[in-house]
Amino acid sequence: MSTAVFENEVVTTAMVRFVTYPGLVGEIALITLDNGHDHTRPSTFGPAGLASLDAALDEIAAHSPAPAAIAVTGKPFIFAVGADLSGVPAVTDEATAREIAETGHRVFRRLKDSAIPTFAFVNGVALGGGLELALHCHYRTISGTAAVGFPEAFLGLVPGWGGTQLLPNLVGIDAAVTVIVENALAQNKMTPAPKAAKLGIADALFEPADFLERSLEWAVGVLDGSVTVSRPEVDRSAWDAAIERGRAIVAGRTRNASPGAVRSVDLLDLARAGVDDEAFTAGTAAEDDALTELLMSDPLRASLYSFDLVNKRAKRPAGAPDKALARKVGKVGVVGAGLMASQLAMLLVRQLKVPVVLTDIDQVRVDKGVAYVHGELDKLAQRGRLSADKLNQLKGLVTGSLSKEAFADADLVIEAVFEEMSVKQQVFAEVEAVVSETCVLATNTSALSVTEMAAKLEHPERVVGLHFFNPVAVLPLLEVVRAEQTDDATLATAFAVGRSLKKSCVLVADAPAFVVNRLLTRFLGEVTSAVEQGTPVEVAERALDPLGLPMTPFELLSLVGPAVALHVAERMHEAFPDRFAVGEGLRRIVELGRTSVFVEPGVVDPELADAFAGDSPLTEEQVRERALGALAQEIRLMLDEGVVQAVQDIDLCMVLGAGWPFWLGGISAYLDRTGVSERVTGSRFLPRGVASLPA
Repeated sequence: MSTAVFENEVVTTAMVRFVTYPGLVGEIALITLDNGHDHTRPSTFGPAGLASLDAALDEIAAHSPAPAAIAVTGKPFIFAVGADLSGVPAVTDEATAREIAETGHRVFRRLKDSAIPTFAFVNGVALGGGLELALHCHYRTISGTAAVGFPEAFLGLVPGWGGTQLLPNLVGIDAAVTVIVENALAQNKMTPAPKAAKLGIADALFEPADFLERSLEWAVGVLDGSVTVSRPEVDRSAWDAAIERGRAIVAGRTRNASPGAVRSVDLLDLARAGVDDEAFTAGTAAEDDALTELLMSDPLRASLYSFDLVNKRAKRPAGAPDKALARKVGKVGVVGAGLMASQLAMLLVRQLKVPVVLTDIDQVRVDKGVAYVHGELDKLAQRGRLSADKLNQLKGLVTGSLSKEAFADADLVIEAVFEEMSVKQQVFAEVEAVVSETCVLATNTSALSVTEMAAKLEHPERVVGLHFFNPVAVLPLLEVVRAEQTDDATLATAFAVGRSLKKSCVLVADAPAFVVNRLLTRFLGEVTSAVEQGTPVEVAERALDPLGLPMTPFELLSLVGPAVALHVAERMHEAFPDRFAVGEGLRRIVELGRTSVFVEPGVVDPELADAFAGDSPLTEEQVRERALGALAQEIRLMLDEGVVQAVQDIDLCMVLGAGWPFWLGGISAYLDRTGVSERVTGSRFLPRGVASLPA
């Protein structure tokens, strides 16, 4: 029996009822997992939840006569989503961590080792430990609307309650690498029910309307022999190639910096021994070791801090005004019809489902913008994500015009034109002349002053920054920029629109380049400066590998676009000339019209040689030290300037806007645990025990 306790655990209770079914000799002991909340608070397993399941299995074992089968299902829409991560801060020593790992294994294994047939009726989402519970059962059904997945590697953990051993021996090692490693590192991608059934994770797929009844009927068929469950033999000759693929995925996506991802592949490799008693015991003991070590690590605590930011702070933006002040938005205007403007129009019409009108300087551009949106809607329809009626409705809402008079009845107008202050001021002046006094004017600028942009308007209080990230449909962050005169109603409307667009909004002050672009520009500037000093590009590229960033510095430069990077760097140099330089290398790349420093992978463009011809090369460690020191300094300055409400907002921005991994804790937790924060700024950004092990 576990002695671990999670304070304030929302306990998932395992409730038992004994069900008779026509034609079945005996009863089915049906366990329902339910934490007493609706689907917005999924069922999880903390110590008390595991104890409840253990007690339910004791109750079944004591029942006379013995049931014909044991089945486990969940509350509406949810099977179970694994361990109660909110209790991890209570795990302050290795003994407690190991106890939790071993208790999960012991309780779940009762289903695997049961002499009575066991079934999992996966009626909804099953993630992590929830999926592991299902895998321990002898048979599984799944509802057509359910989804399964292992998010652990994404969080810096491993599937620690049998998943790394059971899944590859059920569906094959290559599919297991996809589900446990590749999907997790692809922003925690889940596997929908039909694919889960096709892979063999579930034995039968049923529609949700009568899922439990059909699952019971199917289970009776298995018990009386009228239903035969056949599973293909696992190809053990495929193990080496699949493990090699897994290691390549981890190296490519995390630079091997994620301990959880690396250990997950190691455990999958160990699973080749099979799941007979001896092999399974050895495999789960290795999972115990891995889970214990990871639970007692700073990267895991930083991951959970990031997870909390994304799932809690992002939903209640710090500093946002009262929602009741927000104005209704029934029509939106978009100034510009280029790629960014067209992406914005697509997002707006799809999520708000209101009329969206684009304007530009000539009909060709306008037509191209409207055609882009219509084309993207067609693609959604082709993939079955829009019905024919909905497709026609949304297409009809998107129009174009050469005249800003088309904005006369708009409630929100957002500009996405060339990044030049005079151009944007002129655009806003033209828009203000035709819209109502309550229409909100928004800018998607990435670096310019929103306050200056609004300065010449009659109503500057209605101007706000809505800084989206490219690609607009994918990246979840929206920096909501409050200019000096932005009023609460405008700001509340901006946040309401952001929420409707399914974006995570962070309030930022009207400071140069806001948060993400400011930090990335400083960061990239230090790396390119090192190269201009004579540091080989390949050395600079490897320097940040220990952070496990999604892209190397020069991959990031290519994605952003050298011209855009140069524009932001020039703006930042104007604002802070002592910290932001504009490198000649970057200027040269733009002058040559290049999109990368490489002409082919690993080969630096020879035409850039003279820009990178310094004679003071740095080592990888020196480049990394400079880049991290610059980040720490910039973060401290941003906090002092009041750019955000707290350092948590900077971390949230880096996770959601730059894709920086959870195990960095955005960035501040990493700077704290490596000592950079104190070395550069004299103090930590976060107290010990927040995003790190307790002091």
